[in-house]
Amino acid sequence: MVWQNFTLESEVQETVSPTAEDQSLTQGEQMQSLMRDEDQARSGTYSILASLFSDVPSQDLIDYLRHIETPENNTSNDESLGEMGDAWQRVKSAADKVSLSDLDDEYHALFVGLGRGEIVPYASWHLTGFLMDKPLGELRADLRSLGFEADPDRKEPEDHIAAICETMSILITADDIESYQQRRFYLQHIHSWAGKFFSELQKAKNADFYQSVGYLGQKFIELESQYLNIQDH
Repeated sequence: MVWQNFTLESEVQETVSPTAEDQSLTQGEQMQSLMRDEDQARSGTYSILASLFSDVPSQDLIDYLRHIETPENNTSNDESLGEMGDAWQRVKSAADKVSLSDLDDEYHALFVGLGRGEIVPYASWHLTGFLMDKPLGELRADLRSLGFEADPDRKEPEDHIAAICETMSILITADDIESYQQRRFYLQHIHSWAGKFFSELQKAKNADFYQSVGYLGQKFIELESQYLNIQDH
């Protein structure tokens, strides 16, 4: 799903013209609907990224990516939206070519390996150079404050890119989470390091299919930063 630009237009009534109050209410309801659509798209993208990084992608996931709809032409004046369409098309094309056997080998070479893979998918590593360091403790504290409970069956630390994307996906659609909480979580636990991770993934010698995933992740967080009004200094 690719984000789109939306234009709100006042509805034309054939018989009774709406009052200013009614018109404002109608536009407000329309805006809420459009925001929900955007949030569904954002949440869905985080969910797909989480699935792609949590384990070797399944046949069902690859089939889904092969049939994902992408815009043939970018009619938006927003360059970032056009780049997202291009990013999805790259993932779709890569999914068309990859076999599950090759994908299994690629995933393990990148993220598992002997000792560790070529790319380390943990926030602590990218922020401090060490695994299970201070950023993991800060993440765990924030997760507790947001109402998340630790899963005793989960082997991976919570600062794995897949777990963080999954968490952000949940926060976006949760009824009891405010927008400022989304923004804070993104700023502290995604914006601070994910760009570096996605950039390294695109350059990794073992990355073929995942080169396109790295590009998607990079363009997505650039768009997220705009959406959440994150300013780089």
